[in-house]
This record gives sequence, C-alpha cells and structure tokens, in this order.
Amino acid sequence: MNQPLSFVHPQAKIADNVVIEPFVTIHKNVEIGQGCWIGSNVTIMEGARIGKNCRIFPGAVISAIPQDLKFDGEESFVEIGDNVTIRECVTINRGTKASGRTVIGDNSMLMAYVHVAHDCVIGKGVILANACTLAGHIVIGDYAIIGGMSALHQFVRIGAHAILSGGALVGKDVPPYSKAARYPLSYSGVNSVGMKRRGFSVEKVREIQEIYRVLFLKHYNVTQALSQLEAEFPVTDERDEIIDFVRESKRGIMKGYQFLNGNGSKD
Repeated sequence: MNQPLSFVHPQAKIADNVVIEPFVTIHKNVEIGQGCWIGSNVTIMEGARIGKNCRIFPGAVISAIPQDLKFDGEESFVEIGDNVTIRECVTINRGTKASGRTVIGDNSMLMAYVHVAHDCVIGKGVILANACTLAGHIVIGDYAIIGGMSALHQFVRIGAHAILSGGALVGKDVPPYSKAARYPLSYSGVNSVGMKRRGFSVEKVREIQEIYRVLFLKHYNVTQALSQLEAEFPVTDERDEIIDFVRESKRGIMKGYQFLNGNGSKD
C-alpha cells in the first residue's frame, strides 16, 4: 500500500501487499517482495532486491553507492533475502565491479546503526548487533553473531556459528563454531550455547572443542596443527570445514587463547 506522502519511482517493482509508511523514498530499479513493511523515512536506492516478509525500520538507507574511490558508476546490487529485519538507521551499500553485489541472507537481523559496506556476503540467520561496522568484501557464515560496536577489517571472514564479543576489533579470520573476544582478538572457546540451540549434539560440540584444542591451545603452528588434525581426527563435515577454512585464509586466523596480560597461552 502506497502512502501519498512517500515517493515510489514508477519503474520500481513493488509487490501488492507491501506496506510503505510516510516519507519513504524508493528509486527506480528496485524490487520488493510480498509481505514487506517499509518504515517511515527509509530510502531504498537503485539496485535493491528485497525478498519476502522483510521489515525495514525508520532511517535505514539501502543500496546507496559504495564508499569506494574505485567505484565508477557500474551497475551493481544489494540482494536481501526473505524474513530479514533491518533496524533503525542501518546502511547497506551496493556492490562494485569486484563482485557486483552485496548480499544479506534469509532470516538475518541487522540491529540499529549497523553498516554493511560493498561486496559483503552475509549468510542466513546472522545477527549483527547494534553499531557493527563492516568494511568491504567481508564474508560472514550462517548463524554467526557479531557483538555490538564491533569493527571488521575489509576481506576478513567469519565462519558459520561463530560468535564475537561486543567491541571486537577484527583484523583476522574467525573460524567456524568458535568464540572470539579480548584484544587482540583471540580464541576463547567454542560457541557451545549457539550450537546446542541449532541442534548440535553434546558429542559433536566436544569433537569441535578437541579440534580447537589442537589448533589453538597446543602451541603448534598452523601447518603442524592442520597436519595433526588430518592424521589423528576422524573425517567429519565439521573437521573438514574447519581445516578448509583455516587453509584458505588469506589474512590468517585469530590468535589462540591469551592471558589478560598477553603473556602466553593456556593449554
């Protein structure tokens, strides 16, 4: 339903039952699916592709051009899945020629003041807490949770089911299923609560704990740890996911457990 106090470009493709509150601006080359609610003072710019049953709260700006000096006006997109909640004053920039799109997966929640820069790919069921800031080209796996006011460096990767503390400064990759906290950002256990909520068995959680004991707590370098994991641990999807994530890391992974004074590791 279109409010008379809003502007919707005649070339925008809006499903019939979308609710558009007053003072919304929707540009051309925008598509919005069934059942969405667009709150007051939202701006949706060219290249937005929004799925079904999304809620976008007042002040959000979706699909503005990238804050990237290399951007040259090329066509690119923001692709938002189904059942996504985008809270107040969130900003999501569209992609560049590097990938052509910024992606937000189904059932994700972006809390107030989150910024997602160009070419990021956010998995399904992800929670970005208040005032998280994502630089360009970041990849976040399914069901990861990023604590409020965290700042993520460009090109970092966050594995599926990982959880980061509030205020995290993220310059290295964070492997799947892990917890990351402290400064510098370091391993502080596995996300056992999150995994149990997602249906992981107690045995599976323990298996992942033992994998990370080798990777982070045994004083091996990364090459030695991966070799031991491949030689001594049975093949499972989770083992291979962790090994592949670490091996493919271009920025390197976060540190192992650090004492609060930074002098050593816990075995």
